[in-house]
Amino acid sequence: MEHFTCSYPASQRRQGRALVGCVGSGDLEVLLEPAMADFTLKVTTSVNGSEPRWRALFDRLFATREDLPALTLDIHDFGATPGVVRLRLEQGLETLDLEDSTHG
Repeated sequence: MEHFTCSYPASQRRQGRALVGCVGSGDLEVLLEPAMADFTLKVTTSVNGSEPRWRALFDRLFATREDLPALTLDIHDFGATPGVVRLRLEQGLETLDLEDSTHG
């Protein structure tokens, strides 16, 4: 098992929580929770040596964004492809957006 963390500056606070996906069958689970300052991704993966691939994906998705919410994303991976990772991240953020629009 490999564990690592990536963080990016956040520009806004969020209050909602979301859980998308499930661990198993080559999939992954993402738990999104409010944070105090940064947009932080905490990865636990069954694929040892994959940290550079994950960091490259996160940098491509988040490094240049200025609208990131202050969230902690706990990612539990069981060999998901980069496409599935991106899909789950987008689903989680969209779930929070929908929650905000119904409570706002």
